[in-house]
Amino acid sequence: MNTTTVQTHWKDTEELKDTVQQWSDRLQVTVKQIQFRSMKRKWASISTIGRLTINTKLLDLPKELGEFVIVHELVHLLVPNHGKLFKCFMSAYLPDWEEKEQKLQLSQNSPNNSKFSSDFLP
Repeated sequence: MNTTTVQTHWKDTEELKDTVQQWSDRLQVTVKQIQFRSMKRKWASISTIGRLTINTKLLDLPKELGEFVIVHELVHLLVPNHGKLFKCFMSAYLPDWEEKEQKLQLSQNSPNNSKFSSDFLP
């Protein structure tokens, strides 16, 4: 019997940063800076110049949900709004993104213990 278990949560900030780098390479976007801080209402945000700010609580989420947040923010470097093109990119890179978005919104770890932020609503 194989006792190897799949790691479902983030090990540390370096692992999360590595995931950001992998996704930025895949999407062909540039993240100039990654910072972690406590945020009351959002999981993450990204500036137009590529400064990614990640809520420290993201480390407590399952990887699949954290990865959704990362991809969502990086796609904003391609499309600044949540229109049809944004949704097309999300579907191309994470076909099950809508399911992950719902799980994130229902998460007990959600900032401010409410729905995510308006950034993740349709």
